[in-house]
Amino acid sequence: MDAAPTRIAMWSGPRNISTAMMRSFEARGDCAVVDEPFYAAYLERTGLDHPMRDEVVASQSTDPAAVVARLLGPVPACKPIWYQKHMTLHMLGDFSLAWLAHVTNAFLIREPQAVLASYAAKRSEVTLSDIGFVQQHELFDRVADQLGTPPPVVDAADILAAPGPTLERLCRALGIEYRATMLEWPAGRRPSDGVWAPAWYHSVERSTGFASSGARPGPLPRRLQELADRAQRHYDALAAHRIRAATGAGQTAS
Repeated sequence: MDAAPTRIAMWSGPRNISTAMMRSFEARGDCAVVDEPFYAAYLERTGLDHPMRDEVVASQSTDPAAVVARLLGPVPACKPIWYQKHMTLHMLGDFSLAWLAHVTNAFLIREPQAVLASYAAKRSEVTLSDIGFVQQHELFDRVADQLGTPPPVVDAADILAAPGPTLERLCRALGIEYRATMLEWPAGRRPSDGVWAPAWYHSVERSTGFASSGARPGPLPRRLQELADRAQRHYDALAAHRIRAATGAGQTAS
């Protein structure tokens, strides 16, 4: 009898190297990926005007229950691992979360200032809800209560600084084998990318691996700094549990 597939629900906000992480898992060879499957449902329900909104809504189911059925159904190409890239902000209050008990949940975080510096370059208007920190904290607490222990948390900065060792520890926490192929991928767009890729994925399409500029974001405009300050405590709560390459295996305090 074949082993049940490992379904990894990776929860992040926007501009968190989340697409590069999806590239990394797809490069394993034994892993199917899906790109933000609740995006169309989120846009349809909220009426928000995002880049390529009409194309996004037309590209996916707008019924959250149908999305869940797909995520818990057969894994594409019968792969043993299914990496599901999720945005925390897409999980609106009336969307059922009962399905989280049937997947392996993990959390990808990034410092609020870095997120806002990147996000503001794509959309001129931004709210605290848009960047997903509050929702991420709420989802983390829910999963931790369900498990009785904190789920895996990985910080974008740690991955960029030491991708191999950090991903190795993440894979261990997820209960899967680490593969060095996760460190490289071909440049360009791919069929697994969401239809919104032309609006958001310019940098990752040029990438062939994890790379850090080494530069910290400069001062934010006052309105964005106020958002960063409000998001900071939510980031800090998860960062206290993040996996780090510089210490022993497993989750450690920052």
